[in-house]
Order: sequence, then structure tokens, then C-alpha cells
Amino acid sequence: MPSTTSGIRAGQRLMAVHAHPDDESSKGAATLARYAEEGAQVMVCTLTGGERGDVLNPSMNRPEVWENLPRLRREEMERARQILGVGQQFLGFADSGLPGEGEDLHDGCFTLTPLTEATGPLVAAIRSFRPHVLVTYDERGGYPHPDHIKTHQVAVEAFSAAADPARYPDAGAPWQPLKLYYICAFSKAYFRAMYETMTGAGLNSPHGAVLESWDDTQPTWEITTQVHCPEYFETRKQAQLAHTTQMDPDGPVFQCPIELEQKAWPTEDYHLARSLVATTLPEDDLFTGIQL
Repeated sequence: MPSTTSGIRAGQRLMAVHAHPDDESSKGAATLARYAEEGAQVMVCTLTGGERGDVLNPSMNRPEVWENLPRLRREEMERARQILGVGQQFLGFADSGLPGEGEDLHDGCFTLTPLTEATGPLVAAIRSFRPHVLVTYDERGGYPHPDHIKTHQVAVEAFSAAADPARYPDAGAPWQPLKLYYICAFSKAYFRAMYETMTGAGLNSPHGAVLESWDDTQPTWEITTQVHCPEYFETRKQAQLAHTTQMDPDGPVFQCPIELEQKAWPTEDYHLARSLVATTLPEDDLFTGIQL
């Protein structure tokens, strides 16, 4: 854990809106850990319990794990929350799973919940926590999981709805977040930098396969904001590993040594989607322009 520098961000509040347990640890976790360590209040809102996810760690692929997956994923989330030093709350929706060929979304899942209904719990969370900054996925969900896409829709809707006293009148006093960011976790430039750094050190890099299959016709968001946080990459890794059903410690995610990753790409990246305060791009801080 990095040395404590708490206090320099006193009064700043950031909310990260995610679809499942583990998303907070794989997308922007070092940013959350840095801001929390520096004294900001950080809250993760997890829309679903992740109970229909796969078991992606081969060592955990056992009948008793599948039988207890809903409970285990909540326990994993609690461990990751403690590692990151942030607050966290589940908003109570049912995981939609990842439908494949021949499989349909099940009734009552998050993805099929009407937007007005799905937005209410996040509006209540925003009005209670009163974040200055909201962070979530872009309209493609970061990757096209239906719960990620729905999370984007809900977060964008709640950003404005939370400030409107006529909407969700029983969800608490209105509050307007000032900035909305999309997470740009994996850009082509990131994968190229990781590949070149690893191969330059004589290591095999899993990022080469990603670059070979990269679709340049797919629209991407401009990176407007880069948060420097390499000293929190180990914290991020430990938070990821806390999700033991989801993270294979021997998988490609962890093949790059931390010190090389810090050298190759020392930031976590974002796109400023909305701002109600004046700011100058590019930024190096999600709170740029916010006066408390």
C-alpha cells in the first residue's frame, strides 16, 4: 500500500458506476485507490451481483463454487473494496449473464429492466453520496456485455435526473454531479506500448494478439484525461486477485511485471463526456475545474 498522503483531497467525492463485482478492480482501480489514499471520498456502485457470471479461474471451477457463486462474489467484492480503500454498495439488480447463441436474457434481469426503473436506485445513491465526479463506461460498455451497455445508459440518465426535483421525488434531495467520465481502459496505444515494452525486455506479450485483431473501423473515444497512478498498480492487482472466481493469477492479465507496466503506461485514462465546470483539455485530474 502506498504511503499515506490523506487530506489533500478532503471534500472531493467520486462515484464509479459498474455493472458487476470485479469491474471496479479491472477498470480504473488505481485511480480510485489513489484518490481514496489522498483523502477523497470514493464510492463504487455495483448495479448487479454478478451471480450469472462465469468462473474464470480454473482452480475455482468446482461444483461447490458454482453452488455458492452469488455469496462468493459479494465476499470477493468486500475484499477488493477493503484493498482499494473505498466505499461500495450493490444496487440490487439481477445479473443478465452473457447470452450466447441459443440463450436468451432471463426475465427480470438488469438489461431488460425499463430505464426509468433501472435509474432510480442510482439516483438515490447519487443524492445520498453527492459526488462531484461520476465515472462509468461508454455507450458500448467498454465491451459489448449487455449489463455494461445498460450501466452506461443508467449512469448517463442518472447524471441529469439526480438534479431534477421533479424526477424520483422520494429518492432524496436533488444533487447535480459536475463531471461525467467514460473509462478508456484499453486503447490501441496502450496495447502497443505494453507489447513493445514486454518484447523489448525479452518477454512474450499477450498484447500482440490483441493488436493483430484490432478493428480500426470501430469508433473510439478521445482520451482527454490521464491520471498518473503507477504506484497504485500493485494495489489494483491485489484488488483484481481478490475476485478469485473471476481472475486467473496465471492468466494473460498478469503476465506483465508491474515495474514494466509502470514504465509502459503509468496512467489510467478517461474521456470527459460532460462537464458543468470550465476545464482545459487535456487533464491530469478528474477533479480539474471543480471548486469546493
